[in-house]
Amino acid sequence: MNTDTKRVVVVTGGSRGIGRAIGLRMADAGTKIYLNYSGDSQDAEEAARLIEDTGGTACAIRASVASRQEVQGFFNKIVQECGRVDVLVNNAGITIDGLLVRMKEDDWDRVLAINLKGAFYCMQAVAKTMMKQRSGRIINMASVVGVMGNAGQANYVASKAGLIGLTKTVAKELAPRGITVNAVAPGFIDTSMTADLPEKVKEAMLAQIPLRRIGQPEDVAEAVAFLASEGASYITGQVIHVNGGMYM
Repeated sequence: MNTDTKRVVVVTGGSRGIGRAIGLRMADAGTKIYLNYSGDSQDAEEAARLIEDTGGTACAIRASVASRQEVQGFFNKIVQECGRVDVLVNNAGITIDGLLVRMKEDDWDRVLAINLKGAFYCMQAVAKTMMKQRSGRIINMASVVGVMGNAGQANYVASKAGLIGLTKTVAKELAPRGITVNAVAPGFIDTSMTADLPEKVKEAMLAQIPLRRIGQPEDVAEAVAFLASEGASYITGQVIHVNGGMYM
């Protein structure tokens, strides 16, 4: 067990985009960042190297958040190595878009399994450790569409709306042990998930943003870093919107 580490941070879906930005923002000499990923190991290893270059310590571990067994094994490894988990960021998520009348049941199930059930598995796996510590920060990655709705994304919207409700419930359950649970709801952010959208769709979304710019992963990472800090110790059960005014 490594007793030199002052803070242990876990970021699911940490190999690219918002997850990578969060890992980089929270890296420092006394922090060990565990990046969970399920895809290409090259992206995850690159993210870990970038964190190491900033003076932090990082470890990339493949595990599917949709599997209770893999999630438990992932957290067991972390606790064995470090003895604690201070921050959990549930960032792993996917989209498989389609209109309600055409949506396949498998597409519904896959999105809910990763985006919502995955966060449930991770929170359940880390809760006992944080309760023993009598401290911890859990930050769940929601979305602006989880409060606004969005045509063609019934499964994704349902997963993010459900995650907001789950955040508020778990916040109430864990508050007596000094654990805060909050959500960050990004708007239109420049990631690989939005890069594939048609230009007309991007233009339409940009027109809805009062600040007239697309958000960057670093904008979201700043909000997450604040919620994970001591300065946010009296904030729990909240949804922090990072959307340039797209939803108020």
